[in-house]
Amino acid sequence: MSMETTKTASHGVILTPNAAAKVKNLLAQEDRDDYRLRIAVDSGGCSGLKYQLFFDERVEEGDAIVEFDGVGLIVDRKSVPYLEGATIDFHDSIEKQGFDIDNPNATNSCACGESFS
Repeated sequence: MSMETTKTASHGVILTPNAAAKVKNLLAQEDRDDYRLRIAVDSGGCSGLKYQLFFDERVEEGDAIVEFDGVGLIVDRKSVPYLEGATIDFHDSIEKQGFDIDNPNATNSCACGESFS
């Protein structure tokens, strides 16, 4: 009886400890331990490309997955080159609240930080 193993590609996106803790908290509130955080790049937004950040229970062929403090971060094959070296952080202060993506591949970005080129 042989067991097949599925190899999953890796990616160069970093999820900070603050962001991982927030994701864990959100998943605990939803009582979902089967979800991972997915970041993707899609066309649109005022600068040409936009980020999508959402929870996903699926793993598609070609997805790259890395674990950060027990949180799985998925990047689809198409998005990996656009996000290589990016950092996802979470801020909770008077000035700023929410997830923030610092992407060294972005040459231009919009004022709201939701899209780039």
